[in-house]
Amino acid sequence: MSDRPGTGGGHSLFGRWLYGVLWIVCRAVGVSVFGVRARFAEPLPGRGGLIVLASHQSHLDPLLLGLACDRRLSSLARSSLYAFKPFGAVITALDAIPIDREASALVAMKKVIRRLEAGAAVVIFPEGTRTATGRLGELKSGFAVIAKRAGVPIVPVAIVGAWECWPKTRMVPRPGRIRLEFGRLIRPEQIAAIDDRGLVAECAARLAELDATARSVRHGASVSGAET
Repeated sequence: MSDRPGTGGGHSLFGRWLYGVLWIVCRAVGVSVFGVRARFAEPLPGRGGLIVLASHQSHLDPLLLGLACDRRLSSLARSSLYAFKPFGAVITALDAIPIDREASALVAMKKVIRRLEAGAAVVIFPEGTRTATGRLGELKSGFAVIAKRAGVPIVPVAIVGAWECWPKTRMVPRPGRIRLEFGRLIRPEQIAAIDDRGLVAECAARLAELDATARSVRHGASVSGAET
């Protein structure tokens, strides 16, 4: 299966139609059922490779990020999800990147780097798994290697409220209030100027600050910036 954007159906007529229909339907559900709100510290680049580095609270997170952003996002998907052909066709049309968890981390990184170099915006959850407590976990360093090799900017994003709506202990989600806080871009020249450990520390600090802001706003505080 090709992992290049446009060759797997993501930019076919079917892919564009499916994405558009799902976006409209899911946007309506997201706002009415989950009270989804997002704020951007600055506009995202309209084109070119971009890492969307997000905290990971629930299965809803890739959908929430896609609804918040004007441009299409690619998310990582376990290769086993493609075993059921109809579902595999759908996630291929939505620009998913198949990742084999049994293969080496280097193989997975190369797939993501190729997609970024082709100009895609790719979602990465640096914690590696959904939170068990609703709080930020420790970041793994793989994204730093990817960002440096691909030479693309990073936008940190904190998701708050999704854990309350759909924690690991629940089979199905419940209504709630979800907020996404998008921070300022970390540009390629900034990324190149620090080592991997420094980049991980910088991103961890930014995500923690965005997480705190999102929690504060959910409790009634006001902030400036573009909100959707």
